[in-house]
Amino acid sequence: MASIKLLLFLSSYYLASGETPDPRLQLWPLPLSYSFSDPMIPSYSKNFQFIGDGAGGQSSILKAAFRRYKDYNFDQGEATSEEGLQGLVVYVASNDETLNLDTDESYTLSIDSTSTKTTAIVNAQTVYGALRGMETFSQIIFFDGTQYYVPKTSIKDSPRFSHRGFMIDTARHFVEMDIILKFIEAMSFNKFNVLHWHIVDDQSFPYESTTYPSLSEKGAYDQNHVYSQKDISTVIQYAKERGIRVIPEFDTPGHTLAWGLGIPGLSTACYDNSTQKPTGQYGPIDPTNENNWVFMTNLLRELAGVFPDQYIHLGGDEVSFSCWSTNPAIQKWMIEHNISGRYDQLEQYYETRLLAIAENETDSYIVWEEIFDNGLKVKPDTVIEVWKSSQAHLGNITKAGFRGIFSTCWYLNYISYGQDWIKYYKCDPLDFNGTESQKKLVVGGEGCLWAEYVDGTNLISRAWPRAGAVAERLWSQQNVTDVEDAAERLHNQRCRMVRRGIEAEPFNGPSFCPTVYKES
Repeated sequence: MASIKLLLFLSSYYLASGETPDPRLQLWPLPLSYSFSDPMIPSYSKNFQFIGDGAGGQSSILKAAFRRYKDYNFDQGEATSEEGLQGLVVYVASNDETLNLDTDESYTLSIDSTSTKTTAIVNAQTVYGALRGMETFSQIIFFDGTQYYVPKTSIKDSPRFSHRGFMIDTARHFVEMDIILKFIEAMSFNKFNVLHWHIVDDQSFPYESTTYPSLSEKGAYDQNHVYSQKDISTVIQYAKERGIRVIPEFDTPGHTLAWGLGIPGLSTACYDNSTQKPTGQYGPIDPTNENNWVFMTNLLRELAGVFPDQYIHLGGDEVSFSCWSTNPAIQKWMIEHNISGRYDQLEQYYETRLLAIAENETDSYIVWEEIFDNGLKVKPDTVIEVWKSSQAHLGNITKAGFRGIFSTCWYLNYISYGQDWIKYYKCDPLDFNGTESQKKLVVGGEGCLWAEYVDGTNLISRAWPRAGAVAERLWSQQNVTDVEDAAERLHNQRCRMVRRGIEAEPFNGPSFCPTVYKES
């Protein structure tokens, strides 16, 4: 592979030396089908126009993308010639801008040239498919130092999975708004479509609640580390303009110590068994306190109004029973309800009530795999996220008729010296024995970046371009598995991201990019 590494960065210079570049090596993730042919077509940059057409051709989302891609397409220098292709027609059949698990992201891209006419057309059913096509178009533009070129092209493309997510954690370390927005931009370059926002946890509660302002007033690190309602709205709109859903996670009953700082009686007080006195430590939410159910109802109702996606992530993982087992009030309640000593039953009681509230207050929900493992009754459209088991557990989940997503192999917060992206690239959610109908219930997967050692200073570089390995696995066909080919294309993607202002780190050994990263 060493010989490949030395050639990776030369693609933008092939034209200058009289050689024809291979457009395929610029594509990330690899489309469903593609063909390219000579000759290369000049593309004039200064007066290049995007033209919206069809029922969705005047979409504000599309027009915003036109402005972005005018910069991205021609960011290597100014062309000196006025010949050749001077525009891209983007035809969007529908004006429906609904963004959900079932959104059509397919597109076609055609670039052709005759003696009298040169045309470039992206054709999509939705504006979100058009965004994917525009990103692909931007990847096959070449610059020889004086002129931009595009190849004759025919591409037909659609994603393999409908849920292609990445999780960021802003509770263990706060991440500044500009970094979150830059992260979303990087996601769009790789055709991700879900930001799983693990916004709160034990360590801090940086979400500004209008119903319970004390949650962030007492639970955030400080008031400079809080996401206001305006911030939340900005993230949601910025993401939607890039075809990315925002799914918040409010994980309970564990992972809630910071919540309890703002809501008296929410967290379970731990007791010393020998003295029967409080230790000053706290545990999960107290399911036996009826006031807590009023709180959870009101909070979920608020969240359903703030986050427009049909799904909210309710967590449900890693519940410690230690404080429940020492609290006298909880012990008394469990005796009265004939479950003394059965803390698994107390957990089931909590989750059952929570999910009943969620059914009334939200559309649908995602939960961690423990909810399924504990046999709790959930809605038929529930999505179960497998985070600690192998793909085989997706077989169990789908056999029971539920949809699943997979993240076990894609915890990118674990770093190691060397080419660790390869193991992410080789991991496939469908690597389990099951019927075709079962595998259709696997709607995708997520890369995850837990933030014990991550904040705004290293979130981008820790994730990119390694997250690109996850992106291609979730977008491209199952037989796209050639690691050496992927290394070459991912390097070109990394260099393109660097040129666009993303601090994507080296991932595959010694190499360089023609453009040095500059702070935007």
